[in-house]
Amino acid sequence: MSNFVSVTRDGGVAVVTIDNPPVNALSFHVREPLMQALVSLRDEPDVAAIVIACAGRTFVAGADITEFGKPVQQPDLRAIIAMLETIAKPTVAAIHGTALGGGLELTLGCHFRIADSQATLGLPEVKLGLLPGGGGTVRLPCLVGPLKALSMIVSGTPIGAAEALAAGLIDAVFVGAPTAQAVRFASEMAGKGGPFTPVRDRDGRLDKADLAAFDKAVAELAKKARGLEAPIACAQSVRNAMTLPFEEALVAERELFAKLVAGDQSRAQRHLFFAEREAAKVAGKDIVRRKIARVGVIGAGTMGGGIAMAFANGGFSVTVLEATQEALQLGLAMIDKNYAVSVSRGSLSEDNKRQRLGLFKGSTAYDDLADCDLIVEAVFEEMAVKKEVFGRLDAVAKPGAILATNTSYLDVNEIAAST
Repeated sequence: MSNFVSVTRDGGVAVVTIDNPPVNALSFHVREPLMQALVSLRDEPDVAAIVIACAGRTFVAGADITEFGKPVQQPDLRAIIAMLETIAKPTVAAIHGTALGGGLELTLGCHFRIADSQATLGLPEVKLGLLPGGGGTVRLPCLVGPLKALSMIVSGTPIGAAEALAAGLIDAVFVGAPTAQAVRFASEMAGKGGPFTPVRDRDGRLDKADLAAFDKAVAELAKKARGLEAPIACAQSVRNAMTLPFEEALVAERELFAKLVAGDQSRAQRHLFFAEREAAKVAGKDIVRRKIARVGVIGAGTMGGGIAMAFANGGFSVTVLEATQEALQLGLAMIDKNYAVSVSRGSLSEDNKRQRLGLFKGSTAYDDLADCDLIVEAVFEEMAVKKEVFGRLDAVAKPGAILATNTSYLDVNEIAAST
């Protein structure tokens, strides 16, 4: 079919496999061939049942949220689910890993859902300031009842396979080999014969639902929502499933989704979602670590001395630079004194003290920093002084040396412009 959707046969069972790593998101390039495959298999007489499965480590873990707020490319998820519901032969979703958001909504278009014992299922859209927009707020109550659906949708927290089975969300739990298990299950269902009822028509739990109890739960929810729009919209959409004809409830869900996706709250929550993920993508983090053997520290005062000691404690050779011999001797004496205090407290042995002091070299000449791989400036916190230091470093530091500043608040870019 395509690089993202393939169809294989196992006897009379057709297996439609989605392969869109890493999480099998329902992007347009998945939806289009998926729709084509399902339409074709619906009308093939030698296909007795259809399994929807996923390659990789998870079932569909959601819609492609990068498409939110953009013009919809057809077929959208709603169209695929609606088409699934026209298939008379049994359809089975083989769930492993996670079935989240649009992934779980896709399974609600199938007659049956079976899940690996370690799988999790949920509708987390509320965490993006949205509601499930593929019919999830209308179909899920048909299976698990309005109160359970409300809890799942408003919290956005996934549930495990055992809880999903007990709630009526899935039909069986298995261990390992999801596709093979689903094929076996689908064959059994086909052998029993139909008709097979779509989720949308299983309204027994809706008919028995207590509207007053539901409204009481929503009132409690409203107290906790504290101005958040999405939880209230989710609750309204689930209530619509109880009070409106199915198609009208679907239309209302779409309208609520469109309002939320265009709103400031959802925009902000989606921005945060992407920003948190971008923050983890550090440019250059895979660069090979540079070898640091000798470190230079300019300034032997309280800060400079402490920095120099930190490097020596790490086993680096350290050249300490001061403007005058007197200042240099005072600084080195303070370093010696600090190590002596550590010895007196028992946190450092005399041998370790001698070893660390042996890593120090004092100097008043910038040329002695020429062999340093890293040079840290820790002089007086004044821009003119720091600029002078870096200007002189520019003349003596070797190519590739790292120049660092210990400034607390001065503009690092302005300091760097001196080199």
